[in-house]
Amino acid sequence: MIRPVLRLVGAAPPLQGANERITADRTLAAGVARGDREAVAALTARCVPLVHGLARRLLRDPVEAEDVAQETFVKVWRKIAQYEPGRARLESWVARIALNLCHDRLRKRGEVLLGEAAPEPQDPHAGADAALAASDMASRVRAAVAALPARQRAALELCHFQDMSNIDAAHALDISVEALESLLSRGRRRLKAALADEREDLLAGLADGHGGEQ
Repeated sequence: MIRPVLRLVGAAPPLQGANERITADRTLAAGVARGDREAVAALTARCVPLVHGLARRLLRDPVEAEDVAQETFVKVWRKIAQYEPGRARLESWVARIALNLCHDRLRKRGEVLLGEAAPEPQDPHAGADAALAASDMASRVRAAVAALPARQRAALELCHFQDMSNIDAAHALDISVEALESLLSRGRRRLKAALADEREDLLAGLADGHGGEQ
């Protein structure tokens, strides 16, 4: 749990170029547009985990999340001809459709677009005290993330919990990379302030149990 939390409040991950994926994305999108079954199956396998993950965290309702996932892929099949491989990866284009559908449902609830920070897996061999401490720390981190403004929280959801590059997350949120980086920077500053008291505990845990990780 410690390492992902430190990454969340630390420096932003480096941008990842998508040039090497452009040809593959264009070929896959063209196959889906033609109704090629193998292409449809490949795109589904590639994007279903992302869409389900976003919908579950944002909506916090498994039934609604499943509905959004189905709606997302219906829209993907209908709009695949509009996809532009040179602008963003196929996953970020699909994520943008899913995010818009989640936003529509949350707006009907009178809520804003927020993501639920997923708890980190705990070591099954940890002692009871360590497990309780880890659970408490995860709760405090989730509470700190939940208190962030909506757009900062959505940016962190995509870049940290969904591990998207800044370019792809910016496309999914329909903002510039500069605006995305600003949201991430402000979000991390707020998290650092909110988790100031926990920082020493996080670093101590890193030194005690994770010193060999990079």
